[in-house]
Amino acid sequence: MSRDHQSSRRSFLKQAALGAFAAPVFIRNVRAASPNDVVRHASFGASGMAFADLSAIITHPQVKLTCVAEVDLQRAEKLKQTFPELRVYQDWRQMLDVEEGKLDSVNVSTPDHMHASMAMASMERGLHVYGQKPLTHDVYDSRRLAEYAGKKNLVTQMGIQIHSHPAYRSAVQLIQEGAIGKVTSVHSWSSKKWGDDTERPDRSDPVPDSLNWDQWQGVCETRPFIGGGYYHPGSWRRRLDFGTGTFGDMGCHIFDPVFKALELTAPLTLKSTGPAPNAHNWANNAVVHLTFPQTKHTTGPVVPITWYDGDERPGDEITSRWLKKRPLPEQGSLFIGEKGALLLPHVEMPILLPEETYKDYARPKLEDINHWHQFIDAVRGKGKTSAHFGYAGPLTESVLLGGVATFFPQETLEWDAASLQFKNRPEAAIRLRKPPRKGWEVKGLS
Repeated sequence: MSRDHQSSRRSFLKQAALGAFAAPVFIRNVRAASPNDVVRHASFGASGMAFADLSAIITHPQVKLTCVAEVDLQRAEKLKQTFPELRVYQDWRQMLDVEEGKLDSVNVSTPDHMHASMAMASMERGLHVYGQKPLTHDVYDSRRLAEYAGKKNLVTQMGIQIHSHPAYRSAVQLIQEGAIGKVTSVHSWSSKKWGDDTERPDRSDPVPDSLNWDQWQGVCETRPFIGGGYYHPGSWRRRLDFGTGTFGDMGCHIFDPVFKALELTAPLTLKSTGPAPNAHNWANNAVVHLTFPQTKHTTGPVVPITWYDGDERPGDEITSRWLKKRPLPEQGSLFIGEKGALLLPHVEMPILLPEETYKDYARPKLEDINHWHQFIDAVRGKGKTSAHFGYAGPLTESVLLGGVATFFPQETLEWDAASLQFKNRPEAAIRLRKPPRKGWEVKGLS
């Protein structure tokens, strides 16, 4: 992560204003609580991204953090010091059972492989869900969560907080108002490297006393614990069973304004021209080509979008024409249109190109929207969320399908979104859903 990106992210996490707690009143199985109610909130996860989400959520004056589920009790200590009365569970299923009737909302901020089960189990109990990106580890589960949330009219929000930032919203407005004409293609990239081309170490290390390793593995098949951060807490994003690689990590962020601005639906085709994963790990330096149906913001008959990560970037024939001597940001997107181009660095304001052509073009003037508070306000019946699962589900599906394509390098996969199948590669369906291990099934995902 670049220093500029770190700074931008830190400042964004500090947007909310501090406030006091009030007494809770609970209402079950309705879309939102009364505007006068305090939202009783629980977290799946107590450290890392969970701590970042909680740090923002609890600044809402009408939220009370009541309990957390954390498989590593040592990682809950900091939160426990801040909230001495906080109830901490190692087993998230026990938390939902014991706290039945005492909660209004949850955030799911754990490694990717547990997102679907925790979110669905919560929604089955009528709880509103803030779910970290990617929405799920597998394509199938994203579809199920989006369908269920819509059917039950629950408040949901995916943790793509830059979705609410003026930078991304400005890019969406500029594209949709036709600043660069209809879009002909898009190139998106991230410099992150959540891959590993080595083999899994053949050893079993002692499990830390504070960690419930069985709970950490959750829905995945059991395996020996490997220390040194191989899984926990550091590098699970690299591992096929637990993370979704660089595309899964950053694609939901960086594809978000592309998806929103162009009003995309589901991809038609996917083709990976980068390296394939090995038996246990995602690969670095992915290049994935996707085509989507034409929309009112694009030329047709399809719109090509290309994803690059690690050391890969758009070619010189593209960058030299539009960027001239301007360096390519470490993460971002380049929209190419009929009249010009738009460069969108990740968490920075968009740049219209050529700059001399657009020097007098009126830019949108947008204020910050607090992504986390928007969720809490919607739970309380005030407004709606902008990254609800009805939007986030299809976005996540597209990103995860890019990961699936990397298992079939140099092949064009034809996607049938309605049936959740590849028309020309039916055996690839095995990559769309990984059944949970016995005893970890969740109603609604089976």
